[in-house]
Amino acid sequence: MTTTARGVVGGTALAVAAMVALRLVAAAVTPLTFDEAYYWTWSKHLAASYFDHPPMVALVIRLGTLIAGDTELGVRLISVLLAVPMSWATWRAAELLFGGQRLAANATLLLNATMMVSIGTVIVTPDAPLLAASCFVLYALAQVLASGRGAWWLAVGVAVGAALLSKYTALFFGPAILIWLLWVPKQRRWLRTPWPYLGGLVAFAMFTPVVLWNAEHEWISFVKQLGRARVEGFNPGYLLELVPTQFVLATPLVYILGLMGLYALARGAGASGARVLINAIVWTIALYFAWQATHDRVEGNWLGALYPAFAVAAAVAVTAVPWRPRAQRVADFCMRWATPVGVVMFLVLVVQANTGVLTGYSRDASVRAVGVGYPQIAAQIAAIREQTGASCVLADDYGNTAWLAFYLPKGTCVAQRNERYRWLAAPPPSPEQLAGKLLLVGETNAAAHPALRATFSRIEKVGAVERKRGPLLIDTLELDILDGAKRAVLDNSPPVY
Repeated sequence: MTTTARGVVGGTALAVAAMVALRLVAAAVTPLTFDEAYYWTWSKHLAASYFDHPPMVALVIRLGTLIAGDTELGVRLISVLLAVPMSWATWRAAELLFGGQRLAANATLLLNATMMVSIGTVIVTPDAPLLAASCFVLYALAQVLASGRGAWWLAVGVAVGAALLSKYTALFFGPAILIWLLWVPKQRRWLRTPWPYLGGLVAFAMFTPVVLWNAEHEWISFVKQLGRARVEGFNPGYLLELVPTQFVLATPLVYILGLMGLYALARGAGASGARVLINAIVWTIALYFAWQATHDRVEGNWLGALYPAFAVAAAVAVTAVPWRPRAQRVADFCMRWATPVGVVMFLVLVVQANTGVLTGYSRDASVRAVGVGYPQIAAQIAAIREQTGASCVLADDYGNTAWLAFYLPKGTCVAQRNERYRWLAAPPPSPEQLAGKLLLVGETNAAAHPALRATFSRIEKVGAVERKRGPLLIDTLELDILDGAKRAVLDNSPPVY
């Protein structure tokens, strides 16, 4: 390795390490979102699958809490550290597909500059392991292309299997790979060999526990997630929401470079096998969700699996394409400032989510999702539970239930009164815990709730707690004692789709 090459590798590794260190600090100081607390409860009762997602996010959190305890950092630790193998796989994939360590370095830096990776690994969700697995899918396919060795299809199967264990959107790798094989004449030969099919069997074998779990639970998770494909009406407004969301998640400069790269690849940049592979992954996922956004809301993170390929396309734009002077200046500017802008955007979002100071303490998209103020009100709720002698704390939504489970003293009985299908892996409270006084934490007047009135002979308000971010009142939670149960306390009704 030349001195210049060592400098490129070392500089990129240092930049990634610095970004990971910054994310670890943010992970430690930012309260959990309600989804993270929910996934943390999964990690305490590991299962082959769950109502919302496959099990990988629970495994990621479980490993982190074994190292750093049941803290915000513990919940997020492994998710943040996934950026290291993710970066390595992206580097190697870019290098194999298009050659050159400079292009590989740029792809790695641009991927890490995106909010999808920076925020998406600090806020641990199924997207974090999906992103890591997607990088390895791309790497294994690049090895298939570069080496011509069929055994690499087994690695493709392992990577796709890991992606499927993370999130169902990994199913899009199937048609993307098939499009690549059919589109590139030299790759069609693989369809006459057993290797791609063996890789598919490996992926399916890894995913089989999720299938079996669903079969045992009336296909509850498959029905919930695959039911999103239903077409009900036409509303292009959702598509108008999706585009600017991707502009932010990719960060503006990476987004511009990515589009330039996709354009260059469509015009013939790079070898056909490499450019078709990148386009097949990006456009299979992007076009499907663009279609879905014509009739239903699409969350920006649902496109996460395409981001490694998109980052490689962005690196192609800035490294491997001779643009006209004006376009070249745009590409150079975007590359120069992509990482600094990404870091600044990340810091702004972390500061804003924790304090609200940047918008004068007004409401924003993060105000209800991030649990700022929850440790404080959890202490108040714990004190009231002690004073009233309540044997269990109940809530009527999974977000408050999960936050209470995380922030109340360890060992406190906490349960969601309804939507019990969300807690299939967790043992319900014992009959003794549900027999006495119960403390309900909610946002409405419990005494006026028909189901509660039909279940309990006494409903008494005993207080309220206010969750704040600085001077901003986020919400007020009412505290009610429920006593004298006349029927089953927990509602085990099946989900309504």
